[in-house]
Amino acid sequence: MKKFPLMRNNIPREDLDLVIEHLKKDDPILTNGPECKAFEDEWSDWLGTKYSVFVNSGSAANLLSMTVLKMKYPEGGEIIVPPLTWVSDIASVIQNGFSPVFVDINPTTLGMDTDRILEKINSKTRAVFFTHVQGFNGLTNKLLSELDNRNIPLIEDVCESHGATHDGKRLGSYGYMSNFSFYYAHHMTTIEGGMISTNDSEVYEILRMLRSHGMVREAAEVETKERYKSEYPMLNPDFIFAFPAYNMRNTEIGGILGRAQLKRLDENVKKRTFNQGLFLSKINGEHYRKDFLEEGSSNYAFNLVLRHKDQLLMDRLCEVLRSNGVEYRRGSAGGGNQLRQPYIQKLLGGDFSNSFPETDHVHFFGMYIGNFPDLSKEEVIQVIDLINSAI
Repeated sequence: MKKFPLMRNNIPREDLDLVIEHLKKDDPILTNGPECKAFEDEWSDWLGTKYSVFVNSGSAANLLSMTVLKMKYPEGGEIIVPPLTWVSDIASVIQNGFSPVFVDINPTTLGMDTDRILEKINSKTRAVFFTHVQGFNGLTNKLLSELDNRNIPLIEDVCESHGATHDGKRLGSYGYMSNFSFYYAHHMTTIEGGMISTNDSEVYEILRMLRSHGMVREAAEVETKERYKSEYPMLNPDFIFAFPAYNMRNTEIGGILGRAQLKRLDENVKKRTFNQGLFLSKINGEHYRKDFLEEGSSNYAFNLVLRHKDQLLMDRLCEVLRSNGVEYRRGSAGGGNQLRQPYIQKLLGGDFSNSFPETDHVHFFGMYIGNFPDLSKEEVIQVIDLINSAI
């Protein structure tokens, strides 16, 4: 076991006890049911959106959001995406017949640079799929205003950034749709799980059906069900399939865990934020980047990026961390520059990764280290001392 893992104790005993009490019932519901719906409602209240749909992973949330866009734009088009993100963001774009258009990052937020995004918007642009990387807020008022003026939907990937804010408003409440992950290592967990949130009632109806085989009976509005029953009288109303969809439901166990974990989320974000401030204040600023935009952040992990290209320092750093039981991930989010991955190079017909120097720098000279609520101040200082000793 690592002395300093990426995550520790993310499902406490009291959460497991709630699951056990549910399982002790005479006839407990296990698949998607009232606990899931209660979690959805509580999540919407916390986030500040009207609707949320609980699914079985953040990747499922990505796929469903892109499926909704495909229904809106059946002719396809372009989706602006970052090269520094998780694979499912880009894969979901490709799987729905859109062309990914890549934009390099702002090194102070690790999110796509606003001016570069605006340069890439054209008549084929269908959405901006913005990843809030590792807990940082990458939004700007300029971006939000321009997207609104040009009628370009914003899709937010907040899978690593629960509780982060922009202008005091939670990330995930700005977009046409927003996607969250509740994987074990994230800010809160349902073991596996994800959420899609929106303020659009029609999108909400479609998402509920897409989540469960496209079945009309999963719609929230009686009017929707009655309309399909009237149009298809020869079909059993319990088995009308409106869309060629998926099974991406979660379980009542996930709902129970989500409701319990949500109660602690704000307090855990405060602890993570304190740890990040301590980390950035004490790492050596001559050799490591410290100029991250901390305002509004909800730190997912300690991002450690070399200030300059220095392979010898990177090698020493990795060795120091390995030998002292500090778990880390090279390249930061998603393993670094997605343009270096075979699935992208096959799609584009070559390697264009060198066109994204900021992302490439993080790919080769960046990493992240675990930050979590029960990481003590003394442990953070131990990790900092190890990092500085590599210089």
